[in-house]
Amino acid sequence: MTDLSRLPSVDRLLAHPTVVALVELHGRAVATRLVRETLAEFRAAAREGTPIPDEATLIAKVSRRGTPLTQPKLRAVFNLTGTVLHTNLGRAVLPEEAVEAIASAARNPCALEYDLESGGRGDRDDIVSDLLRELTGAEAATVVNNNAAAVFLLLNTLAQKKEVIVSRGELIEIGGAFRVPDIMKRAGAKLIEVGTTNRTHLKDFAEAITSRTAMLMKVHASNYAIHGFTHAVPESELAALAHEHNLPFVVDLGSGTLTDLDRWGLPHEPTPQETIGAGADLVTFSGDKLLGGPQAGIIVGRKDLIAKLKKNPLKRCLRVGKITLAALEAVLHLYRDPDRLDQRLTALRQLTRPEPEIRTAAERLLPVLQTALATLPITAEIVALKSQIGSGSLPVDRLPSAGFAIRPQGRKSGLLKRIEASLRALPRPVIGHIEDGALLLDLRCLEANEEHEFAAQLSALSGLGT
Repeated sequence: MTDLSRLPSVDRLLAHPTVVALVELHGRAVATRLVRETLAEFRAAAREGTPIPDEATLIAKVSRRGTPLTQPKLRAVFNLTGTVLHTNLGRAVLPEEAVEAIASAARNPCALEYDLESGGRGDRDDIVSDLLRELTGAEAATVVNNNAAAVFLLLNTLAQKKEVIVSRGELIEIGGAFRVPDIMKRAGAKLIEVGTTNRTHLKDFAEAITSRTAMLMKVHASNYAIHGFTHAVPESELAALAHEHNLPFVVDLGSGTLTDLDRWGLPHEPTPQETIGAGADLVTFSGDKLLGGPQAGIIVGRKDLIAKLKKNPLKRCLRVGKITLAALEAVLHLYRDPDRLDQRLTALRQLTRPEPEIRTAAERLLPVLQTALATLPITAEIVALKSQIGSGSLPVDRLPSAGFAIRPQGRKSGLLKRIEASLRALPRPVIGHIEDGALLLDLRCLEANEEHEFAAQLSALSGLGT
């Protein structure tokens, strides 16, 4: 029978220099827990007849237990999925100006709700409201924590226990099973569907208006498209009908952008400026999609309606903090210089990156990838790819791109999954996707200043073939 007394004591292991370093890093309570768990594991194994290891083995095990504790859960990754605004990977990457603003706001006290001119209490929306008015042409603006919250606040404030008329073809569902009808119900409003899935006319809205109608609403179908025999009522006509009946006309733009994407050869996406110009009284849109900023829900429009939203007690529940406002303000400032926006706004730079530039990067990196995978029965080559914008923005449009296709030689589908898992296990995980028997790595979102870091860690893959 194994002599359990040969296991060192907790205090002895805690005195070892390696464990002392763990104490310094994590605190004595955590280090003690790691030691106790390790001893318990080897004690149980010894009772089953496994020999008690030497002290060095025990210390190594304690150290390995401590390694995951040093890694944050929210880790930087390489987004090689081909989806630029990837919801699961944090959507828009912020520009350096926003990163610096976040660091300053985090490091210092800020005039968040303090008016520096009067010395009295201020309104946190004032940090960005002037910029939003300037960039959208709206009378007023407010910000909440995402666009779903913006829609919820709008409905709860202006349509509680009343009816909201929406085209049946715009009752969208977005990621996470979020549905417009559900949010409307939770907000206390009653949905009135008009028209059909593919065709809705102005008369459908007109015939549905009653004394209980609170507003006419249009929801931009940013995450799908219907083609063929279709008809949607122009915003200007809906606005005119709503105003004829003394009702507000509100538009949920979803992904939202503050610039005309056409100038960079991207598909057109309606802007808040256009929507306000067409007569909309309130417009909601996201901050972290096509806008290229932090997660936020932005509401712009009539001053009197914005004032009502801000008085709703829910506004405090849904408000954003100084970190979000710092980043949003910095991003909005970039829109004042549209001539350089495609270089300074990270999301737009990635979306407009030309295919030849991406292919050139692939040619630089291919030999490194091939060397790292040389021991495996695979082929790695440069292929033409089609990136997507993502996060429900312009869902049917694709961007010419390039990257790598890793294919096994023979019927070895399990090998691809091993390689994919190994890429995810790298110090900075690499996220691609498997499609049609190949592991695809789209390089559109790999910035030039990241290539060295990406290439340097690929050598860790060389052990896969052993």
